[in-house]
Amino acid sequence: MPENLLTQVGIPQQKLYNGVPFPAVLTPNSNQPKSQLPQTIKEQKTWIGSLLHQSGAILFRGFPVNSASDFNDVVEAFGYEELPYVGGAAPRTSVVGRVFTANESPPDQKIPFHHEMAQVPEYPSKLFFFCDVEPGSGGETPIVLSHVVYEKMKNKYPEFVERLEEHGLIYIRVLGEDDDPSSPIGRGWKSTFLTKDKSVAEERAAKLGMKLEWLEDGVKTVMGPIPGIKFNQERQQKIWFNSMVAAYTGWKDARNDPVKAVTFGDGQPLPAEVVHDCLSILEDESVAIPWKKGDVLLIDNLAVLHSRKSFNPPRRVLASLCK
Repeated sequence: MPENLLTQVGIPQQKLYNGVPFPAVLTPNSNQPKSQLPQTIKEQKTWIGSLLHQSGAILFRGFPVNSASDFNDVVEAFGYEELPYVGGAAPRTSVVGRVFTANESPPDQKIPFHHEMAQVPEYPSKLFFFCDVEPGSGGETPIVLSHVVYEKMKNKYPEFVERLEEHGLIYIRVLGEDDDPSSPIGRGWKSTFLTKDKSVAEERAAKLGMKLEWLEDGVKTVMGPIPGIKFNQERQQKIWFNSMVAAYTGWKDARNDPVKAVTFGDGQPLPAEVVHDCLSILEDESVAIPWKKGDVLLIDNLAVLHSRKSFNPPRRVLASLCK
């Protein structure tokens, strides 16, 4: 470890898997003057990358990251390519550079566990979150290791997992024309496809492998079948790479019935009791660390699912997605 700049610490919420802490937590070395995090990242990129590979997620805590533009500098320091947010469901607002708001759905709503943009073919490999304003209470971003969820589901529901691997999943979502900030999946079709032109939207949807059916006041999107399980080449393990639980339990608003939002790839409905038990497994295995002002959380999107707990305002968490 680059002892002169960073210290790896333990916090009470961490879990240990095969002796490896999840997530890893890095703080400034107390014997050194507080260095700027972007500079430290540039100098220690290889070491930080191997730590991310080992742990799946890293929390940077106690560094002088005080604003959205400071956070943008942290993201830029890693040198990952930016991924534009095309085809995602959450209402978001651009803030500065590569930084935008995390899902802006109402504080009383939980956001279920998901891999970021698992329901579209082009998804980020890395995610960054930054705590700009600490929540009044609640509002954690729980994280869970995907391969652990896969193994537990396969042991408990081998036939279900076999069907999932064979058929994949279909996701169905109805979008309004404009954003609906009262809904966790309230992104309208214009901001989903970054256009006001229906033919351009169709073109962009087709690139994602998504079919559009235009309605009087919006559009029905059909995505899939796409795989529900992926093989993580880097780690040589199968992962629970889908938005099944998120769609089935959370894609609910005036236009959408969550039970119809996701099916097996052959169109057959998912068994409710298995989906709800999967949610229990996700919650049991997850780690929820209360946010502190200035925290930066780096997540490997091919190793870790994330969610959001409900909260009492204020809370402002910003995000950035990387290819």
